Amino acid sequence: MGKKIIVAGGGHGGIAAGMLLAKRGFDVTVYERNAKDKMGYDWTDIFDKKGWFAIDLPLPEKDKYNLKQDMTFYGPAMETALTQHTEEDKKEIQMERSEIYAHLITHAEKAGVKFEYEHNIEAPIFYGNRVVGIKTAKGNFFGDLTIDACGINSPVRRAMPESTGIQNSSIEYEQFYVYRAFFNKAAEVEEKDKFKLILLPNNELGISWIATEEEHTDVLIGRFRKFDREYAQSQVEILRKGNPSIGTEIFRGDDFAIIPVRQPLGVLVADGYAAIGDSGFMTVPVIGSGIANSFKAAKILADAISNDTSYSYSAETLWTYQKNFYKQIGAALAPLACVKLLLTRLQGPELDYIFAKGILNAEDMTIDADSTSLGAMFEGMTIEDIKTKLSGLVNNKVVLGKVVKMGLQLAKATAITAAMPQKYDRKAILKWVKQYNACFKH
Repeated sequence: MGKKIIVAGGGHGGIAAGMLLAKRGFDVTVYERNAKDKMGYDWTDIFDKKGWFAIDLPLPEKDKYNLKQDMTFYGPAMETALTQHTEEDKKEIQMERSEIYAHLITHAEKAGVKFEYEHNIEAPIFYGNRVVGIKTAKGNFFGDLTIDACGINSPVRRAMPESTGIQNSSIEYEQFYVYRAFFNKAAEVEEKDKFKLILLPNNELGISWIATEEEHTDVLIGRFRKFDREYAQSQVEILRKGNPSIGTEIFRGDDFAIIPVRQPLGVLVADGYAAIGDSGFMTVPVIGSGIANSFKAAKILADAISNDTSYSYSAETLWTYQKNFYKQIGAALAPLACVKLLLTRLQGPELDYIFAKGILNAEDMTIDADSTSLGAMFEGMTIEDIKTKLSGLVNNKVVLGKVVKMGLQLAKATAITAAMPQKYDRKAILKWVKQYNACFKH
Protein backbone atom coordinates (compact mmCIF):
# COMPACT_ATOMS: atom_id res chain seq x y z
CA MET A 1 0.00 0.00 0.00
CA GLY A 2 1.05 3.58 -0.55
CA LYS A 3 -0.14 7.16 -0.35
CA LYS A 4 -2.27 7.49 -3.48
CA ILE A 5 -5.62 9.05 -2.55
CA ILE A 6 -8.69 9.27 -4.78
CA VAL A 7 -11.30 11.86 -3.89
CA ALA A 8 -14.48 10.71 -5.61
CA GLY A 9 -16.54 13.83 -6.29
CA GLY A 10 -15.86 17.48 -5.64
CA GLY A 11 -17.67 17.87 -2.32
CA HIS A 12 -16.27 20.52 0.01
CA GLY A 13 -15.16 18.03 2.66
CA GLY A 14 -13.43 15.76 0.16
CA ILE A 15 -11.45 18.59 -1.41
CA ALA A 16 -10.52 19.92 2.04
CA ALA A 17 -9.32 16.51 3.22
CA GLY A 18 -7.36 16.12 -0.01
CA MET A 19 -5.71 19.50 0.51
CA LEU A 20 -4.65 18.65 4.06
CA LEU A 21 -3.27 15.28 2.91
CA ALA A 22 -1.42 16.79 -0.04
CA LYS A 23 0.32 19.15 2.37
CA ARG A 24 1.51 16.04 4.21
CA GLY A 25 3.00 14.40 1.14
CA PHE A 26 0.09 12.32 -0.17
CA ASP A 27 -0.64 11.97 -3.90
CA VAL A 28 -4.22 13.28 -4.18
CA THR A 29 -6.49 13.45 -7.23
CA VAL A 30 -10.07 14.73 -7.21
CA TYR A 31 -12.42 13.30 -9.86
CA GLU A 32 -15.39 15.62 -10.41
CA ARG A 33 -18.32 15.19 -12.80
CA ASN A 34 -18.75 18.90 -13.58
CA ALA A 35 -16.52 21.37 -15.35
CA LYS A 36 -14.50 23.61 -13.04
CA ASP A 37 -16.70 26.64 -13.72
CA LYS A 38 -19.90 24.62 -13.17
CA MET A 39 -19.23 23.31 -9.67
CA GLY A 40 -21.92 24.09 -7.14
CA TYR A 41 -25.32 25.65 -7.56
CA ASP A 42 -25.84 29.18 -8.81
CA TRP A 43 -26.72 30.50 -5.40
CA THR A 44 -25.29 31.45 -2.00
CA ASP A 45 -24.63 29.26 1.04
CA ILE A 46 -24.74 30.10 4.73
CA PHE A 47 -22.28 28.43 7.10
CA ASP A 48 -20.13 28.87 10.19
CA LYS A 49 -16.99 30.83 9.30
CA LYS A 50 -14.97 28.75 11.76
CA GLY A 51 -15.16 25.96 9.22
CA TRP A 52 -12.38 27.68 7.27
CA PHE A 53 -10.16 27.76 10.36
CA ALA A 54 -10.70 24.02 10.92
CA ILE A 55 -8.80 23.33 7.68
CA ASP A 56 -6.16 25.98 8.38
CA LEU A 57 -7.43 28.43 5.75
CA PRO A 58 -7.97 32.15 6.24
CA LEU A 59 -11.31 33.78 5.60
CA PRO A 60 -11.71 34.90 1.98
CA GLU A 61 -11.40 38.59 1.18
CA LYS A 62 -14.15 40.65 2.83
CA ASP A 63 -15.78 41.48 -0.49
CA LYS A 64 -16.36 37.74 -1.07
CA TYR A 65 -18.85 37.22 1.77
CA ASN A 66 -21.54 38.89 3.87
CA LEU A 67 -22.85 38.25 7.36
CA LYS A 68 -26.17 36.41 7.33
CA GLN A 69 -29.27 38.40 8.16
CA ASP A 70 -31.33 37.36 11.16
CA MET A 71 -34.34 35.24 10.18
CA THR A 72 -37.94 35.79 11.22
CA PHE A 73 -39.85 32.51 11.58
CA TYR A 74 -43.58 32.09 10.98
CA GLY A 75 -46.00 29.20 11.28
CA PRO A 76 -48.44 28.52 8.43
CA ALA A 77 -51.04 30.99 9.78
CA MET A 78 -48.43 33.80 9.63
CA GLU A 79 -49.74 35.16 12.94
CA THR A 80 -46.74 34.89 15.28
CA ALA A 81 -43.29 36.15 14.30
CA LEU A 82 -40.19 34.76 16.04
CA THR A 83 -37.12 36.78 15.09
CA GLN A 84 -33.58 35.59 15.71
CA HIS A 85 -31.24 37.79 17.70
CA THR A 86 -27.73 36.70 16.75
CA GLU A 87 -24.78 38.70 18.06
CA GLU A 88 -22.57 40.18 15.37
CA ASP A 89 -19.51 38.09 16.23
CA LYS A 90 -21.57 34.88 16.11
CA LYS A 91 -23.27 35.50 12.79
CA GLU A 92 -22.69 32.99 10.03
CA ILE A 93 -21.25 34.06 6.71
CA GLN A 94 -23.05 34.00 3.39
CA MET A 95 -20.98 33.25 0.30
CA GLU A 96 -21.54 32.44 -3.34
CA ARG A 97 -21.02 28.74 -3.98
CA SER A 98 -18.62 29.67 -6.77
CA GLU A 99 -16.55 31.78 -4.37
CA ILE A 100 -16.44 28.98 -1.78
CA TYR A 101 -15.10 26.61 -4.42
CA ALA A 102 -12.67 29.18 -5.82
CA HIS A 103 -11.15 29.79 -2.38
CA LEU A 104 -10.96 26.08 -1.56
CA ILE A 105 -9.68 24.84 -4.92
CA THR A 106 -7.04 27.58 -5.17
CA HIS A 107 -5.51 26.49 -1.88
CA ALA A 108 -5.91 22.78 -2.70
CA GLU A 109 -4.06 23.22 -6.00
CA LYS A 110 -1.29 25.15 -4.24
CA ALA A 111 -0.96 22.19 -1.86
CA GLY A 112 -0.51 19.83 -4.82
CA VAL A 113 -4.01 18.38 -5.28
CA LYS A 114 -4.75 17.42 -8.89
CA PHE A 115 -8.25 17.88 -10.34
CA GLU A 116 -9.80 15.84 -13.13
CA TYR A 117 -13.05 17.48 -14.25
CA GLU A 118 -15.94 16.07 -16.28
CA HIS A 119 -15.43 12.55 -14.96
CA ASN A 120 -18.83 11.06 -14.22
CA ILE A 121 -18.32 8.48 -11.47
CA GLU A 122 -20.37 5.33 -12.04
CA ALA A 123 -19.31 2.90 -9.31
CA PRO A 124 -16.51 1.82 -6.98
CA ILE A 125 -14.05 -0.87 -8.04
CA PHE A 126 -13.68 -3.71 -5.55
CA TYR A 127 -11.01 -6.29 -4.87
CA GLY A 128 -13.00 -8.63 -2.63
CA ASN A 129 -14.77 -6.24 -0.25
CA ARG A 130 -12.03 -3.60 -0.49
CA VAL A 131 -12.53 -0.44 -2.53
CA VAL A 132 -9.49 -0.09 -4.79
CA GLY A 133 -10.65 2.64 -7.15
CA ILE A 134 -13.52 4.13 -9.12
CA LYS A 135 -15.16 3.42 -12.44
CA THR A 136 -15.94 6.52 -14.52
CA ALA A 137 -17.34 7.16 -17.98
CA LYS A 138 -13.77 7.97 -19.04
CA GLY A 139 -12.11 4.90 -17.57
CA ASN A 140 -11.06 3.22 -14.35
CA PHE A 141 -8.80 4.84 -11.76
CA PHE A 142 -7.06 3.10 -8.89
CA GLY A 143 -5.79 4.28 -5.52
CA ASP A 144 -4.87 3.13 -2.04
CA LEU A 145 -7.85 4.91 -0.49
CA THR A 146 -11.06 6.39 -1.90
CA ILE A 147 -12.62 9.34 -0.11
CA ASP A 148 -16.29 9.46 -1.06
CA ALA A 149 -17.38 13.07 -1.60
CA CYS A 150 -19.99 12.37 -4.29
CA GLY A 151 -22.93 13.71 -2.30
CA ILE A 152 -26.28 12.53 -1.00
CA ASN A 153 -26.86 9.96 -3.74
CA SER A 154 -23.25 8.86 -4.09
CA PRO A 155 -22.83 5.95 -6.54
CA VAL A 156 -19.86 4.83 -4.46
CA ARG A 157 -21.70 4.61 -1.14
CA ARG A 158 -24.79 3.08 -2.77
CA ALA A 159 -22.68 0.12 -3.97
CA MET A 160 -21.04 -0.65 -0.64
CA PRO A 161 -21.66 -4.28 0.48
CA GLU A 162 -24.09 -4.95 3.31
CA SER A 163 -21.24 -6.59 5.20
CA THR A 164 -19.64 -3.17 5.74
CA GLY A 165 -22.64 -1.87 7.71
CA ILE A 166 -22.81 1.21 5.49
CA GLN A 167 -26.36 2.39 4.78
CA ASN A 168 -26.59 2.75 1.02
CA SER A 169 -29.39 5.31 0.71
CA SER A 170 -31.74 7.58 2.64
CA ILE A 171 -35.31 6.79 3.58
CA GLU A 172 -38.47 8.90 3.80
CA TYR A 173 -38.13 12.29 5.56
CA GLU A 174 -34.32 12.17 5.27
CA GLN A 175 -34.09 14.02 1.96
CA PHE A 176 -35.23 17.60 1.46
CA TYR A 177 -36.14 18.73 -2.06
CA VAL A 178 -35.39 22.37 -2.80
CA TYR A 179 -36.17 24.87 -5.55
CA ARG A 180 -34.39 28.22 -5.37
CA ALA A 181 -34.44 31.33 -7.56
CA PHE A 182 -33.33 34.95 -7.31
CA PHE A 183 -35.93 37.46 -8.52
CA ASN A 184 -35.68 41.17 -9.14
CA LYS A 185 -36.56 43.14 -5.99
CA ALA A 186 -39.91 44.77 -6.63
CA ALA A 187 -40.32 46.59 -3.29
CA GLU A 188 -38.56 47.40 -0.03
CA VAL A 189 -39.69 45.66 3.17
CA GLU A 190 -39.41 46.24 6.91
CA GLU A 191 -36.24 45.08 8.61
CA LYS A 192 -37.98 42.17 10.42
CA ASP A 193 -39.31 40.88 7.10
CA LYS A 194 -36.05 40.94 5.16
CA PHE A 195 -35.45 37.24 5.79
CA LYS A 196 -38.71 35.40 6.40
CA LEU A 197 -38.87 31.65 6.88
CA ILE A 198 -42.29 30.00 6.89
CA LEU A 199 -42.58 26.55 8.47
CA LEU A 200 -45.26 24.20 7.12
CA PRO A 201 -46.42 26.72 4.49
CA ASN A 202 -49.99 26.02 3.33
CA ASN A 203 -49.92 23.21 5.94
CA GLU A 204 -47.46 21.22 3.80
CA LEU A 205 -44.39 19.47 5.17
CA GLY A 206 -41.56 21.83 4.33
CA ILE A 207 -40.46 25.46 4.40
CA SER A 208 -40.46 28.54 2.23
CA TRP A 209 -38.17 31.50 2.63
CA ILE A 210 -38.08 35.00 1.21
CA ALA A 211 -34.80 36.88 1.67
CA THR A 212 -35.00 40.47 0.42
CA GLU A 213 -31.47 41.67 -0.23
CA GLU A 214 -29.95 44.77 -1.81
CA GLU A 215 -30.21 43.76 -5.44
CA HIS A 216 -32.64 40.84 -5.52
CA THR A 217 -35.14 38.70 -3.60
CA ASP A 218 -34.01 35.16 -2.84
CA VAL A 219 -36.87 32.64 -2.77
CA LEU A 220 -36.57 29.03 -1.63
CA ILE A 221 -39.26 26.35 -1.74
CA GLY A 222 -38.37 23.21 0.24
CA ARG A 223 -40.46 20.09 0.75
CA PHE A 224 -40.03 16.54 2.03
CA ARG A 225 -41.43 15.24 -1.25
CA LYS A 226 -40.13 15.61 -4.78
CA PHE A 227 -41.88 18.28 -6.86
CA ASP A 228 -41.62 19.78 -10.34
CA ARG A 229 -41.15 23.26 -11.77
CA GLU A 230 -44.87 23.82 -12.22
CA TYR A 231 -45.45 23.25 -8.51
CA ALA A 232 -42.50 25.48 -7.59
CA GLN A 233 -43.87 28.30 -9.73
CA SER A 234 -47.31 27.94 -8.15
CA GLN A 235 -45.76 28.27 -4.68
CA VAL A 236 -43.81 31.37 -5.72
CA GLU A 237 -47.08 32.91 -6.91
CA ILE A 238 -48.66 32.23 -3.50
CA LEU A 239 -45.68 33.84 -1.75
CA ARG A 240 -45.73 36.83 -4.09
CA LYS A 241 -49.23 37.80 -2.91
CA GLY A 242 -47.99 38.45 0.62
CA ASN A 243 -44.43 39.49 -0.20
CA PRO A 244 -44.29 42.47 -2.59
CA SER A 245 -40.49 42.32 -2.82
CA ILE A 246 -40.69 39.24 -5.08
CA GLY A 247 -40.51 40.48 -8.66
CA THR A 248 -41.38 38.52 -11.78
CA GLU A 249 -37.96 38.45 -13.45
CA ILE A 250 -35.58 35.63 -12.51
CA PHE A 251 -31.96 36.79 -12.36
CA ARG A 252 -30.33 33.48 -11.44
CA GLY A 253 -30.75 30.16 -9.71
CA ASP A 254 -34.04 28.69 -10.97
CA ASP A 255 -32.66 25.29 -10.03
CA PHE A 256 -33.38 22.23 -7.88
CA ALA A 257 -31.29 20.43 -5.24
CA ILE A 258 -31.60 17.56 -2.77
CA ILE A 259 -30.27 18.13 0.76
CA PRO A 260 -29.73 15.47 3.45
CA VAL A 261 -31.62 16.29 6.66
CA ARG A 262 -30.92 13.31 8.85
CA GLN A 263 -28.51 11.78 11.33
CA PRO A 264 -24.92 11.15 10.21
CA LEU A 265 -24.13 7.92 8.40
CA GLY A 266 -23.88 5.15 11.00
CA VAL A 267 -20.70 3.65 9.56
CA LEU A 268 -18.38 6.01 7.69
CA VAL A 269 -15.52 3.66 6.79
CA ALA A 270 -14.71 0.37 5.10
CA ASP A 271 -11.54 -1.18 3.73
CA GLY A 272 -10.11 1.41 1.33
CA TYR A 273 -13.09 3.73 1.80
CA ALA A 274 -14.20 6.76 3.85
CA ALA A 275 -17.33 8.90 3.43
CA ILE A 276 -17.44 12.64 4.09
CA GLY A 277 -19.81 15.58 3.67
CA ASP A 278 -23.19 14.84 2.12
CA SER A 279 -21.96 11.33 1.29
CA GLY A 280 -21.75 10.82 5.06
CA PHE A 281 -24.91 12.86 5.81
CA MET A 282 -23.08 15.48 7.86
CA THR A 283 -25.57 18.35 7.68
CA VAL A 284 -27.29 19.84 10.74
CA PRO A 285 -30.60 17.93 10.40
CA VAL A 286 -32.97 20.77 11.29
CA ILE A 287 -31.46 23.32 8.89
CA GLY A 288 -29.58 21.35 6.24
CA SER A 289 -26.30 23.27 6.52
CA GLY A 290 -23.23 21.04 6.17
CA ILE A 291 -20.22 22.92 4.77
CA ALA A 292 -18.64 23.77 8.12
CA ASN A 293 -19.17 20.23 9.45
CA SER A 294 -17.58 18.85 6.27
CA PHE A 295 -14.51 21.03 6.79
CA LYS A 296 -14.22 19.95 10.42
CA ALA A 297 -14.60 16.30 9.38
CA ALA A 298 -11.88 16.80 6.76
CA LYS A 299 -9.35 17.62 9.48
CA ILE A 300 -10.41 14.54 11.50
CA LEU A 301 -10.15 12.30 8.43
CA ALA A 302 -6.79 13.69 7.32
CA ASP A 303 -5.37 13.08 10.79
CA ALA A 304 -6.64 9.48 10.82
CA ILE A 305 -5.16 8.75 7.40
CA SER A 306 -1.84 10.38 8.25
CA ASN A 307 -1.58 8.38 11.47
CA ASP A 308 -2.06 5.07 9.65
CA THR A 309 1.64 4.21 9.44
CA SER A 310 0.78 0.81 7.95
CA TYR A 311 -0.79 2.57 4.92
CA SER A 312 -3.44 -0.16 4.97
CA TYR A 313 -6.42 2.26 5.20
CA SER A 314 -8.59 -0.59 6.43
CA ALA A 315 -11.88 -0.18 8.25
CA GLU A 316 -9.95 -0.93 11.42
CA THR A 317 -7.28 1.73 10.96
CA LEU A 318 -9.82 4.28 9.70
CA TRP A 319 -12.07 3.71 12.71
CA THR A 320 -10.21 6.55 14.43
CA TYR A 321 -11.92 8.88 11.94
CA GLN A 322 -15.33 7.40 12.78
CA LYS A 323 -14.71 7.57 16.51
CA ASN A 324 -13.41 11.14 16.55
CA PHE A 325 -16.05 12.44 14.14
CA TYR A 326 -18.79 11.16 16.41
CA LYS A 327 -17.02 12.44 19.50
CA GLN A 328 -16.60 15.96 18.12
CA ILE A 329 -19.64 16.33 15.84
CA GLY A 330 -21.79 13.30 15.07
CA ALA A 331 -23.02 12.37 18.55
CA ALA A 332 -24.53 15.84 18.95
CA LEU A 333 -26.07 15.90 15.47
CA ALA A 334 -27.95 12.61 15.89
CA PRO A 335 -30.44 13.90 18.53
CA LEU A 336 -31.23 16.88 16.29
CA ALA A 337 -32.54 14.39 13.74
CA CYS A 338 -35.22 13.50 16.31
CA VAL A 339 -36.21 17.18 16.54
CA LYS A 340 -36.53 17.20 12.75
CA LEU A 341 -38.79 14.15 12.95
CA LEU A 342 -41.04 16.03 15.39
CA LEU A 343 -41.46 18.79 12.82
CA THR A 344 -42.53 16.20 10.22
CA ARG A 345 -45.25 14.91 12.58
CA LEU A 346 -46.80 18.29 13.39
CA GLN A 347 -49.90 19.62 11.69
CA GLY A 348 -50.05 23.30 10.74
CA PRO A 349 -52.43 24.35 13.57
CA GLU A 350 -50.25 22.51 16.07
CA LEU A 351 -47.16 24.44 15.01
CA ASP A 352 -49.10 27.72 15.15
CA TYR A 353 -50.12 26.78 18.70
CA ILE A 354 -46.49 26.07 19.64
CA PHE A 355 -45.46 29.51 18.38
CA ALA A 356 -48.43 31.37 19.92
CA LYS A 357 -48.07 29.80 23.37
CA GLY A 358 -44.30 30.33 23.62
CA ILE A 359 -43.42 26.64 23.59
CA LEU A 360 -40.91 27.82 21.00
CA ASN A 361 -39.80 31.43 21.27
CA ALA A 362 -37.39 33.73 19.47
CA GLU A 363 -34.46 32.66 21.64
CA ASP A 364 -35.02 29.02 20.68
CA MET A 365 -34.73 29.90 17.00
CA THR A 366 -31.10 30.95 17.14
CA ILE A 367 -29.84 27.53 16.07
CA ASP A 368 -27.40 27.87 13.20
CA ALA A 369 -24.74 25.96 11.30
CA ASP A 370 -22.46 25.99 14.38
CA SER A 371 -25.19 24.67 16.70
CA THR A 372 -24.31 21.02 16.62
CA SER A 373 -26.17 20.07 19.79
CA LEU A 374 -29.66 20.18 21.21
CA GLY A 375 -28.37 22.17 24.17
CA ALA A 376 -27.38 25.02 21.84
CA MET A 377 -31.05 25.49 20.98
CA PHE A 378 -31.99 26.20 24.58
CA GLU A 379 -28.89 27.89 25.95
CA GLY A 380 -29.79 30.57 28.48
CA MET A 381 -33.35 29.31 29.10
CA THR A 382 -34.89 30.82 32.25
CA ILE A 383 -37.25 29.29 34.81
CA GLU A 384 -40.05 31.43 33.39
CA ASP A 385 -39.31 30.08 29.90
CA ILE A 386 -39.61 26.52 31.21
CA LYS A 387 -42.90 27.29 32.97
CA THR A 388 -44.33 28.83 29.80
CA LYS A 389 -43.31 25.85 27.69
CA LEU A 390 -44.68 23.30 30.15
CA SER A 391 -47.95 25.18 30.55
CA GLY A 392 -48.47 25.28 26.79
CA LEU A 393 -47.71 21.59 26.41
CA VAL A 394 -49.94 20.45 29.29
CA ASN A 395 -52.87 22.34 27.78
CA ASN A 396 -52.62 20.58 24.41
CA LYS A 397 -52.55 16.82 24.76
CA VAL A 398 -51.94 16.17 21.04
CA VAL A 399 -48.87 18.40 20.93
CA LEU A 400 -47.72 17.04 24.30
CA GLY A 401 -47.97 13.49 23.00
CA LYS A 402 -45.86 14.27 19.95
CA VAL A 403 -43.24 16.08 22.05
CA VAL A 404 -43.10 13.18 24.50
CA LYS A 405 -42.63 10.74 21.61
CA MET A 406 -39.77 12.92 20.36
CA GLY A 407 -38.25 13.00 23.83
CA LEU A 408 -38.27 9.22 24.15
CA GLN A 409 -36.83 8.82 20.66
CA LEU A 410 -34.20 11.44 21.41
CA ALA A 411 -33.18 9.75 24.65
CA LYS A 412 -32.84 6.40 22.91
CA ALA A 413 -30.83 7.91 20.03
CA THR A 414 -28.53 9.70 22.46
CA ALA A 415 -27.89 6.56 24.49
CA ILE A 416 -27.28 4.30 21.50
CA THR A 417 -25.05 6.84 19.76
CA ALA A 418 -22.97 7.11 22.91
CA ALA A 419 -22.63 3.31 22.94
CA MET A 420 -20.84 3.22 19.58
CA PRO A 421 -17.90 0.76 19.79
CA GLN A 422 -14.69 2.63 20.53
CA LYS A 423 -12.51 -0.20 19.26
CA TYR A 424 -12.95 -1.81 15.88
CA ASP A 425 -14.90 -5.04 16.09
CA ARG A 426 -16.89 -5.80 12.96
CA LYS A 427 -19.49 -7.97 14.67
CA ALA A 428 -20.08 -5.41 17.42
CA ILE A 429 -20.23 -2.57 14.89
CA LEU A 430 -22.81 -4.31 12.72
CA LYS A 431 -24.96 -4.93 15.78
CA TRP A 432 -24.60 -1.32 16.93
CA VAL A 433 -25.34 0.31 13.57
CA LYS A 434 -28.54 -1.71 13.22
CA GLN A 435 -29.70 -0.30 16.57
CA TYR A 436 -28.54 3.21 15.60
CA ASN A 437 -30.41 3.25 12.30
CA ALA A 438 -33.57 1.98 14.01
CA CYS A 439 -33.62 5.06 16.29
CA PHE A 440 -34.72 7.39 13.52
CA LYS A 441 -37.80 5.80 12.04
CA HIS A 442 -40.69 8.20 11.46
